[in-house]
Amino acid sequence: MSSAVSASPCPGCIPATQASEEVAKKIKANLRFSVPSVHCAACIAKIEQGLQAVPGVRDARVNLSLKRLSVQADDTVGEAQIAEHLAGLGFAAYPLDQEALGNDTDPEGRALLLRLAVAGFAMMNVMLLSVAVWSGATDATRDLFHLISATIAVPVVAFSGQPFFKSAWSALRHRRLNMDVPISLAIVLAVGMSIFEARQSGAHAYFDAALSLTFFLLIGKFLEHKTRGAARSAARELSALEVHRASVMIDGQAETRAVSELAVGDHILVPSGMRVPVDGDLLSVTAQMDRSFLTGESDEVEVQAGAALQAGEVNLGAPLSLRATAVGEDTTLRRVAAMVELAETGRNSYTSLAAKAAQIYAPAVHLLALLAFLGWLVASHDVRMSLNIAVAVLIITCPCALGLAVPAVSTGAIGRLFSAGLLVRHATALERLAEVDLAVFDKTGTLTRPGFDVATSGLSAVEQAILLGLAQASDHPVSKAIAETLGAQMKPAPLERIEEIKGAGVQAYFGGDRVQLGRADWLGAEFSGTGLRIGSSQARKVETTETLRDGAKSAVATLQKAGIPVHILTGDRREAAVDIAHQLGVLDIQAGVRAEEKLARLKDLEERGYKVLMVGDGLNDTAALAGAHASMAPSTALDASRNAADIVILRQDLASIPLALAVARSTVKLSRQNFAIAAGYNLIAIPIALAGFATPLLAALAMSASSLTVLANAMRVRLVK
Repeated sequence: MSSAVSASPCPGCIPATQASEEVAKKIKANLRFSVPSVHCAACIAKIEQGLQAVPGVRDARVNLSLKRLSVQADDTVGEAQIAEHLAGLGFAAYPLDQEALGNDTDPEGRALLLRLAVAGFAMMNVMLLSVAVWSGATDATRDLFHLISATIAVPVVAFSGQPFFKSAWSALRHRRLNMDVPISLAIVLAVGMSIFEARQSGAHAYFDAALSLTFFLLIGKFLEHKTRGAARSAARELSALEVHRASVMIDGQAETRAVSELAVGDHILVPSGMRVPVDGDLLSVTAQMDRSFLTGESDEVEVQAGAALQAGEVNLGAPLSLRATAVGEDTTLRRVAAMVELAETGRNSYTSLAAKAAQIYAPAVHLLALLAFLGWLVASHDVRMSLNIAVAVLIITCPCALGLAVPAVSTGAIGRLFSAGLLVRHATALERLAEVDLAVFDKTGTLTRPGFDVATSGLSAVEQAILLGLAQASDHPVSKAIAETLGAQMKPAPLERIEEIKGAGVQAYFGGDRVQLGRADWLGAEFSGTGLRIGSSQARKVETTETLRDGAKSAVATLQKAGIPVHILTGDRREAAVDIAHQLGVLDIQAGVRAEEKLARLKDLEERGYKVLMVGDGLNDTAALAGAHASMAPSTALDASRNAADIVILRQDLASIPLALAVARSTVKLSRQNFAIAAGYNLIAIPIALAGFATPLLAALAMSASSLTVLANAMRVRLVK
């Protein structure tokens, strides 16, 4: 007999275990942020090392490709604290809801890769057994090799062929045909005939042919999956960018509630630097709002009591209060998300070249195989031979080359574009981009660099040092631009009693004199914009300008030279838009355009027969990016905008946009050439199979040769310049 003995921890381990449990309780789930301004390893190091100084932060990791920050912190650390610290480091951060984003893994891709590896390994082993049969093995030895081949092939085909079988069954259930129906039929019949021949001690079995078919077709399936990239719904990204909790006044007391619990009429408080959670009317006397997130306007907007505020705007001034007029699905942010979702649905209805080929090819293949079977059965009265010929026809016409025609070229094109700093994110992006005949650009953050350039040449060294000291004490966009411009050149002046006047500017004392940086009217200046005042002297204007992105001029000029007109569609002021358009030589400009108006403008152009390329970066561009015939976004764009776009521009310049169009057009040209190669192969091979001169094994070898030819032709896309 034996008795169970329960192990108990030693007394010395108990305190350590309890301590680890306490630490685990204090650590909250990862906080996720979108950090669109991250663009290099230095940015990553600055954020990760900078956040280590925040009490309660245990770990911080930046994902450069996704522009994401993951922070593991104690439950005493909130999103606002992390966002504020990141702002101090010079990075704008937007909290993300991990549940809304869902899982970032790619189980489908991993499953396809596993099936491909299993099919390839089995194919090589069965080929070795087939070599022995071809070399002259007969009788019991041949039957044994066929039996071993069957033992390997049957379970592997059942496992690796599932993507084709499921797709074919789904199509047949809905009484339609797709490319996977003849593929599945060819694989199943090849295995079935091989089992029959093996049991009858036949001279030939075609397990190697069935596995070769499965292997090559899985290559096409995997390449097709990879061309889809890491596509994510932009509408879901917009939901993840919403504010999740808000302060509500209840009986004179501020209470924190989930945004989902808010109702029309609620009195809501919005702290400085935070986004507005719902649409509402301003109750405060005045407020300074950053609407670039929604409208693309580069300057802050001052609004008065009663003005309409929208979910997603950022409060740049003092804490404000508003009365909710729209909550839940009725807010501006949700309406934009709904527009994006609808636009994405329309784009996904685009019929690709491969799908068009399948609509014609699949019925023809089945009809041809059936006619071959019936014709030989009538002529020979031999069911076994007739079925072998029909299987050979199915295999030789199996759309392996057609299945590789588009994915192989697309994968080569995607690699070529990635080396040029362009990330393709949608399966049919290149086909749609090849059809583009008009380009529409957003201005702020797209044609221009994010932020402002500051002109300080008219200021002395002391004045510039004072300006830097004041700018570093504020999170205002203009202050950040000043700090970035001057921070690398000099040290800030030693200021005393620094104080930020919300909605006005920053003031301090230097050498006994009061120094101020802020709004011109606060400084008593006659000009507009931002100014610097030292002591009792007159305020000096601080010039802030937008600068064109590198490559913007060459990209626009190349597009126009290629016969593609360029329009500018921006939510910013007309004066700012005209200045940029003049530098680029663009004549068609529309300014002050909101998100829904941008989408409507694109629909109007498409109704007039244009295939529009949209290039933008802001939330107000998201619906237009999703609804355009093809779209691009710079890597500095918000997550939602990047995910709505077909192609992300990874580098900081726009010079590669014309290359994308050239590669896209070459992709379509080479894909059509591949279809021609496959059709030519069929014109030669099908008569041979119908005449009974091709066994299923020879048919599989011919099919493989055509597939390799298609792959070789596809690689030519990498030579496009």
